[in-house]
This record gives sequence, C-alpha cells and structure tokens, in this order.
Amino acid sequence: MLKPIGPFNEVVRGRSIQELPKLILGGATLNTQYNTDPASLPIVEMLRMAFQLGIRAIDTSPYYGSSESLYGKALEALKQEFSRETYFICTKVGRIRLDEFDYSRASIRSSVMRSCERLRTDYLDVVFLHDVEFVETVQVIEALKELRRLKDEGVILNFGISGYPVDFLFSIALKSLDDEDIGPLDVVLSYANLNLQNVTLRDYALRFKQQARVKVVENGSILSMSLLRAQETKAFHPCSADLRELAAQAAKYATRNGQDLASLATRYAYSEWLQTGPTVLGVSSVQELEIALKSYWDVVDRNGALAPPDILLVDHIQKNIFGKHMNETWESGIPH
Repeated sequence: MLKPIGPFNEVVRGRSIQELPKLILGGATLNTQYNTDPASLPIVEMLRMAFQLGIRAIDTSPYYGSSESLYGKALEALKQEFSRETYFICTKVGRIRLDEFDYSRASIRSSVMRSCERLRTDYLDVVFLHDVEFVETVQVIEALKELRRLKDEGVILNFGISGYPVDFLFSIALKSLDDEDIGPLDVVLSYANLNLQNVTLRDYALRFKQQARVKVVENGSILSMSLLRAQETKAFHPCSADLRELAAQAAKYATRNGQDLASLATRYAYSEWLQTGPTVLGVSSVQELEIALKSYWDVVDRNGALAPPDILLVDHIQKNIFGKHMNETWESGIPH
C-alpha cells in the first residue's frame, strides 16, 4: 500500500507557492515525442492516484501537443472527487513548436486564456515562460511584464521561467528582481540539470533563492529526457554520441548489479533535491507512477539518504562511467 506524500485534502487556492507538493505530475509525456498515442494513456487513473496520494499538482504546456486538453478532460471527469481549489495547475506560454516562439504581450495573454479554457479553469496557479533561452532577453523581459500584469489581475497566481541553461535562467531571475515592473520571480523550473549525470542545479539552488529571491526552484526531467534508463535514449535527445553511449553502459552496469537505471536515477534525484524543492515527474502509466512513489519513500524513509548499495552504484557510475562527462551539457537556445 503506497503512503501519501502529504495530506493536501484542504483547499490550496491562495496558498503560497512554497506549499507545492514535493512531487508534481508532469505532462510532457502526454506528447507524441514520448508516446505515439497520448490520448490512449490512462490519464484519469494516473491523476486519481496522484491526487489521492498527495501529488496535488500538474505541470503541462501548449508545446506538449494535446497535453493541456487531455488534462482538462481528465480533470473534468474527476471534478466530483477533487474540486478545482484542491490542486495546483502549472502550465507554460511562449513556445509554440520546435522552432517557433511568440513572446509578444498579446500572445502571452491569449495563450494564458486558451490554457484556462483547455484546462477547464478560470485561473492558473503557475505560468512559466517556456524555454527562455531561445528568445532574446529583451523579449523575455517584456513577456514577464505581461505575466506580472496577469498576476495583478488574478488570472494567474504565480509566474516564472523554465529552460535548460541554468546560468541563463539565473541571469533572467536577477534581471527580473531589478525590474520594478516584474519583481522577484515566484518560481524557476530547470530540467535535466539535477540527475545522475548532471548536478549543476544543485550549485545554483541557494543563489536563486538568496540572490534572486526566487521562492521555489523546481527540478524536471530527472531521467534527462530518457537518457538515464535501460531502454534506448529517444532519437530527439540532443546530447553527444559519447554521452549517449556512456548512458547505455551505465544502464548495463546497473542491470548487472540487479538494479534498473531509471529507478536508481530517480532515487538519486530525490535524495539530492527533495529538501530543496519540488520534482516534476514524467510518467506514462499507473505502474510508472507507483514505481516513482516507491522510490520516493525509499529515500524519505532513510531521511533523504540512499541505501548503501545505491551509494556504491552511483559512485561507480558517476566516477568510472560518466567520468569527465559528468555535468556535460548540450547547446540549447541562442547566444546571449
């Protein structure tokens, strides 16, 4: 029997973003990049289990194909069990397709309103500017000003930025703090930067909170967009061929030692981040959600520590397999 990660039976509307649950159900998997037919996934069942076990937050984006609409339909089906005020909805604006972005104020506003319609809600708890590194800084600042205006109007309750290069995210957070029309960001979402192969975000967490006064820093893609698993890395992954090969070696090493790389990587990410902020989970089935929750309790029940066998495996993989490729990143976005 899985234990809930928190009570979250009460109304969450109006609560501080710092009361986001430790785990957030991510919607990137409701996209054809990860699943051929996202509509066939058991979304209602996954949401029901997540909400029952205290994961009272979802994360999505218009960029994730039909993710917002699929979530909206599922939330509508569950409205008698879970009223809107008992969970957080986090979504994004600005990224339309792979190479198409629109950070204009008009587009930001219309995207927020469209998200409300798709998600069957009249307000959004969190809205991120999606993948800010692909857009000129001046455009990012203007878009943030529109999100601040939408927050002042009560349409959104919190806003922030998401993206890959942590140093650029930090620079935008500092610029926002110094702009009286924006102010300190409520939240920053970094992906693929706190995991078994890359711990860059760990070194920035306090800087975001202390220097840029960001309330919450979220960690996404703890399997680095399919890199850290026994199955083949997805073809779209932008990492180097060397890193792809080393990840495959890490998976084989874990298997030889009786472990699944994805499960080990999940436990590692939890152990490194749960005391710092929320983790966004990408799952495609109830079973995957159960495994992720089991891994959560494996870590929490050890007061945030890994089991000794896990520590040995992690140490070997990071030092002897990834080696000089630890913290290796890939190009993302435009020069700034």
